[in-house]
Amino acid sequence: MITKGGREVKTACFTFEGLSSFATSLNSYYLYFYMRDQFGFGNKENLAFAALNGLIYTIAAWQAGRFAQRHGYFTALKIGFGVMILALAAGSQSHHAAGVIIATGLFNVGMCFLWPTIEALVSEGGDAVTLPRAVGTYNLVWASTNALALFTGGMLVETFGFKSIFYLPLVLCVGQLAATLWLEKRVNGATTNGAPAPVIPPDPHRPSPTKTRAFLRMAWLANPVAYIAIYTFIPELPGVAAKFHLSPMFAGFACSLWCFVRFGTFLTLWLWTDWHYRFRWLVSAFALLIVSFVSILTVPNLAVLIVAQLFFGGAIGLIYYSSLFYSMDAGDTKGVHGGIHEAAIGVGNCIGPAAGAVTLQFLPGLAHGSAFAVSILLLCGFGALIGIWKTAK
Repeated sequence: MITKGGREVKTACFTFEGLSSFATSLNSYYLYFYMRDQFGFGNKENLAFAALNGLIYTIAAWQAGRFAQRHGYFTALKIGFGVMILALAAGSQSHHAAGVIIATGLFNVGMCFLWPTIEALVSEGGDAVTLPRAVGTYNLVWASTNALALFTGGMLVETFGFKSIFYLPLVLCVGQLAATLWLEKRVNGATTNGAPAPVIPPDPHRPSPTKTRAFLRMAWLANPVAYIAIYTFIPELPGVAAKFHLSPMFAGFACSLWCFVRFGTFLTLWLWTDWHYRFRWLVSAFALLIVSFVSILTVPNLAVLIVAQLFFGGAIGLIYYSSLFYSMDAGDTKGVHGGIHEAAIGVGNCIGPAAGAVTLQFLPGLAHGSAFAVSILLLCGFGALIGIWKTAK
């Protein structure tokens, strides 16, 4: 068992998480502006690009979580940072859309080795008191740096050029790889995977296994549906910016509010835990997600865009928090469950943009076609959520 090393590992993981969230978000959010300005991508092409990335992420995350559980967390971190470094270097030097697309796919593969691993490391050894605290801290760290990346990314692009979305993440990944190698030496031999693994007695205050499994299934359904909405909105950011005549910098200012609201939601849910295993909170968040998503993409009014983001960020915050908490609370194979949690995100990242791209391809004259097509998917997910709950009852 790790004593001092365990604290070092968790502190390092929260640091890795924050830096990685900023790096990956900066690249991912503004890559669609880059593809528009450099290669003439419109909404349809950006949505298809996002769908491909989501498919790659789904497959890689599921396997990466299993790999981390089997071969060790430090091994997974080193592979993840190494692959991301290669991908960012290649993408920064590519002058063709195909090269950037291939590099981005490789970047997604590397990223998949990070998130399930970090989620598992910060959750290992948690009980009914420490696990919610660890998951809450994890959510606050990545949400704050994610929001910062979207808010400031436009300024970075306009100040240093589009190559900054490759170079700055590259520098951060190199630093984290070096820190991983140092940390591994510090705790080498303490455990097989670099994480504390005390024996946790059964907690009498946790719900029954049947209820726990039901909420886990509902959360694994709701989270990819939330990411269907997110990753339909993100590739269409350049189109939203054009609609309101916003530069990348002001688009970042105007369209990052939901990220800050998500952070505030994470903080609230971290401090107030009575939402655990309460169906009404999950179903209410799902309903707000649908309404706010449609408003953001269809109402041609900047004030509505701002207000709708308040509900969009709150709904996504509760859905994501539920998915991660129930994933970590439901079993001991944290790496595997982290991989499934991330793979579910990838499913949403793929299906939403794919539906939008197909609609724009075959129904190009339909006003807000991609938004309405994705809204149908969200409604189907809402019905499935209620079905799981009724079956469990």
